[in-house]
Amino acid sequence: MARVCELTGKKVMSGNNVSHAHNKTRRRFLPNLTKATLISEALGRSVSLRISTHALRSVEHNDGLDNFLLKSRDENLSANAQKIKKQIKKIKAEATA
Repeated sequence: MARVCELTGKKVMSGNNVSHAHNKTRRRFLPNLTKATLISEALGRSVSLRISTHALRSVEHNDGLDNFLLKSRDENLSANAQKIKKQIKKIKAEATA
C-alpha cells in the first residue's frame, strides 16, 4: 500500500539528515496517515479512507466530506475518492432537478 493521502495526494518526501559536523545522509519524510471513517451526508453512509491528519482538519474546516470533495481537484484524489465524488455530484444533481 502506497504512503499517499487519498484526499490531498500528500506523498513521501526525501531530504537529508544533517549532523552537528554537517554530514548529510539521505532520509525520508513520511506523511502522517491515519485510517479515518468519515460520514457523507449526501450518500447517507460512512466512508473509510486513509488520509493525512492535515486532510482531516481540512475536511472539518470545509464542513464535511461532501463539500471538501466537491471543492477539491480530481488529480489530487485517489480512484476511490473520485468515485465517491462522482456519486455525490450525481445525488446533488438529482436533488436540484
